Amino acid sequence: MHGVQKLDEPVGELELVHSFGGPMPTGVSVSHSGRVFVNFPKWGDEVPATVIELRDGQEVPFPDQQWNSPSGNDDAGAFVSVQSIVVDPVDRLWVLDTGSPMFEPVRPGGPKLVCVDLESNTVAQVVTFPEDVVLETTYLNDVRFDLRRGEAGAAYITDSADSGPNGIIVVDLASGRSWRKLHEHPSTKAEPLDTFRPVVEGRPFLERPGDGSTKPVTMGADGIAISADGSRLYYCPLASRRWYSVPTDLLVDESADDADVAAAVVDEGDKGTGSDGLETDDQGRVYLTAYEHNAVLRRLPDGAFETVVHDPRLLWPDTMSVAADGHLYVTANQLHRQEKYQDGQDLREKPYALYRTAIDAGPVLLR
Repeated sequence: MHGVQKLDEPVGELELVHSFGGPMPTGVSVSHSGRVFVNFPKWGDEVPATVIELRDGQEVPFPDQQWNSPSGNDDAGAFVSVQSIVVDPVDRLWVLDTGSPMFEPVRPGGPKLVCVDLESNTVAQVVTFPEDVVLETTYLNDVRFDLRRGEAGAAYITDSADSGPNGIIVVDLASGRSWRKLHEHPSTKAEPLDTFRPVVEGRPFLERPGDGSTKPVTMGADGIAISADGSRLYYCPLASRRWYSVPTDLLVDESADDADVAAAVVDEGDKGTGSDGLETDDQGRVYLTAYEHNAVLRRLPDGAFETVVHDPRLLWPDTMSVAADGHLYVTANQLHRQEKYQDGQDLREKPYALYRTAIDAGPVLLR
């Protein structure tokens, strides 16, 4: 007797927030009042605006079109190619600009961290970086904030470069000074295929540019999240199933000895999946996108893991945002279907999506 064919069972509830018919999104962040912001890096798609706000279902350039119209890759007064946007604990939007369209070498002025005042929708601060902090190979990936540090707070940024040094960049927001920590530390590096062989949509995930060659994905420190009490920073290489944490006291201390910082790194173990984004909530739980499983996982304070949501629509869950409305927002952008991974063929199918799922928790507010 033939039964009904069984399918992979979804877990949790995904609510579609917005469908994107243009370029692929990466970052999302939600303000305390519920405003939703999204960004699109310049990876080959036509990108009319690299940062937008969703208003009544429309994608509106933010803060305006002028800020989304750079004169060149070294324009410190406009967004060049934005990888991440994050609302901070006092409801300002910070824009992390890679300055690196198509992963090109960066030039001073292009890579920057820009603060937009959400009351006036105007730029309040621009932090650029010296050449010994943001290197020619640097790819600024994601950022988290603790506004209790120093006079105006600290920002922690991952450098996920796929062909250069990796590490964590720390910014003193009062002075704009920045420095590198965990520079080339093994915890910030992509793993080789003999220890990490990723599988996405049931297929090996490798760079396959279309000339018959293959090579492993080499993106380093990518996902980043700060603990609910601000004492630890979590991070993970894109090409790894492991993740790590380090005391933030040692990151914000510019003079801390490299060996001491390295000795304080904790290997948080195997999370069962490659992850792009990390996030935390005010209950001490850490969220991990699971790009190998079309899922978002969560580690509880007691160390147990659980699945928040698993859904076939979550094709490459990229970036998450815990919002004050009690939801976790997540972008799904089919990153692995880009032509560089698919023998030169673009297999992405529009639209891309922004989803949310109820989590009964709020964002970490270190202020």
